[in-house]
Amino acid sequence: MLQYASITGFVRTILIILLVWYGIKILSRIFAPVLMRYVAKKAEQKFGQQFNQYQQPKEAKKKEGEISIDKMPNQQKSSNKNVGEYVDYEEID
Repeated sequence: MLQYASITGFVRTILIILLVWYGIKILSRIFAPVLMRYVAKKAEQKFGQQFNQYQQPKEAKKKEGEISIDKMPNQQKSSNKNVGEYVDYEEID
């Protein structure tokens, strides 16, 4: 059995789609700033916790005026003489 769409049904469907589209646009303009503020606040709290977690152990160990060296630099820096040949060049305009 074949069913045909009526003009009123088609217009009604288009109107429902437009109503939903504009409803979402209006609601997003209202709630987007609130949602962004919430996300930014949560991210700030998370970064603050991570920063405090990283900083507190170092501060707890040190006393005022005490000096500590975390890592000694490597003294064995040797240059490789077999890098290649120096080629002089000129810039061409």
